Amino acid sequence: MGMLTNILIGFVALLHIYFLYFEMFAWTTKGRKIFRKFPPELFEPTKPMAANQGLYNGFLAAGLIWTYFIGDPNWSSNIALFFLACVAIAGIYGALTVSKKIFYVQALPALISIALILFRL
Repeated sequence: MGMLTNILIGFVALLHIYFLYFEMFAWTTKGRKIFRKFPPELFEPTKPMAANQGLYNGFLAAGLIWTYFIGDPNWSSNIALFFLACVAIAGIYGALTVSKKIFYVQALPALISIALILFRL
């Protein structure tokens, strides 16, 4: 994979590490500032659910980071494609069900990374 592809994969991984932090540790603090339309009284009861989502985001980040340690370029690309596809699907689903902004923040970087890998850039 090329340098641009590796940088973008790292960017997607860092985004998901941030999502892990936000959903697992800052849901009831920063969450209130970011999700202003969400009823304030629901942050505390939904804290375990948000933490669970954060954990899944951490797994996605771990999978993407793992690709940097795989010596075989074909395997590295295949593993990256799998985890990027998971990110893209989650981002598209989030855009359809929650907010269109999720497409641009989550799915689009993953889709661009997938394109870069498939076109060997």
